[in-house]
Amino acid sequence: MEKKKMPHTLIIVSLILILFIILTWIIPAGEFNRHEYNGRQVVVPGTYHRVDPKPQGFMEFFTAPIKGMMSASQIIALVLLIGGAFGIVSKTGAINAGLASVVESTRKNPAIKRFIIPIIMFLFSLAGASFGMAEEVMVFIMITIPLAIAMGYDSLTGVAIPFIGAASGFAGAFSNPFTIGIAQGISEIPIFSGWEYRIVVWLVLTTAAIIFIMVYASRVEKNPERSLVYELDRKRDLTSYHSAEDLVLTLKRKLVLIIFFSSIVMLIVGVNLWGWYINEIAGLFVAMGLITALVYQLNANKAVGAFLDGARDMMTAAFVIGLTRGMLIIATDGKIIDTILAGIAGTMDIFPKVVSVQMMFVFQGFMNFFVPSGSGQAALTMPLMAPLADLIGITRQTAVLAFQLGDGLFTNIFPTSGVTMGVLAIANIPYDKWIKFMLPLSVIFLILGCLLLVPPVLLFTYH
Repeated sequence: MEKKKMPHTLIIVSLILILFIILTWIIPAGEFNRHEYNGRQVVVPGTYHRVDPKPQGFMEFFTAPIKGMMSASQIIALVLLIGGAFGIVSKTGAINAGLASVVESTRKNPAIKRFIIPIIMFLFSLAGASFGMAEEVMVFIMITIPLAIAMGYDSLTGVAIPFIGAASGFAGAFSNPFTIGIAQGISEIPIFSGWEYRIVVWLVLTTAAIIFIMVYASRVEKNPERSLVYELDRKRDLTSYHSAEDLVLTLKRKLVLIIFFSSIVMLIVGVNLWGWYINEIAGLFVAMGLITALVYQLNANKAVGAFLDGARDMMTAAFVIGLTRGMLIIATDGKIIDTILAGIAGTMDIFPKVVSVQMMFVFQGFMNFFVPSGSGQAALTMPLMAPLADLIGITRQTAVLAFQLGDGLFTNIFPTSGVTMGVLAIANIPYDKWIKFMLPLSVIFLILGCLLLVPPVLLFTYH
């Protein structure tokens, strides 16, 4: 019997759009008064009042996508341009070769075996934290599984090294344009601001992930039968996996990596010292792609093709952003956004601020099941969470951090995540084995997420 596939993200978002239209007929219409504060519109607590209802209907469902894409056009353009630039970098094979070179060199030197897992996971975490590595880990599964087994571990360890490494970095990201950039843009705060505390968050989550994987790997090394996939690994044909021999780190690829990391440094400097926003960030990545093509000597047709391939990979995210912004337009035109905010804020008002922000964190984690796209979830939830933060007395930066943690820490256990299910399919690991492996770490992440949200509320003002 063929298993039913989970609905595509666009289908889920479209169904939620229909739900929003229905809600405009059910939820009473109401509004808050707003005033301008430091160049942005902020709700005035205590001013909620009922207004005449304006339920949305059949025509609004079909016009919501175009209205949403027009409203989010700048963010959509940023996503497509960054995707295109990364497409050119990916075409050179520089990132793959650089990471594969690290894996291969550690494999040849048994003396540093105990440092292999921390070093490689740290590198993948850095990739997740800086540019949002996610789908790219699938390439390395074929390298790290035989490497892990050769060192006396198991295939779960091999999967976890790149996948959990990148995921912990993704959750603690300090310059991921697809989550932090979009969420902060929607929240009307400077893009990539607050990076200092995010680096602390990143280090804590990465350290926890590394310790967890090393403890598990050490247990398997001492007694292979304690592996959750012991029987599967005994039958595994490692000859089917590729090695890193075809990923040579040439001089050209080294230069591409220098260009790439220089761009990341320029990004951090630009947004923090020069006030860069979406236009400047997009221009930086376009320049990175162009310089990469020139240095690697890609001809014009190949460079354009790689750019279009990279942008094409971002099309789903672009449509999700447009549709989710369309939800906001439906809810706004139907006058229910402020009613929802008032209801949620009223619920959170009975809790201390430190509890309210953790409720935001749990809410974002819950939403990740239905919308596993980080950029899509940002577009869906941040228009609600940002003004809600104003109402309950926490900073919007803290609300973005709650989104970031909720979005990043739990996606690797949800079956709605294409990356998670793709990685498990490549590794030939059953989902139930993966869940059993991941549940303890997920609990650890949940506790850490709650704890990391305490200092920005109680110890310092996080802007």
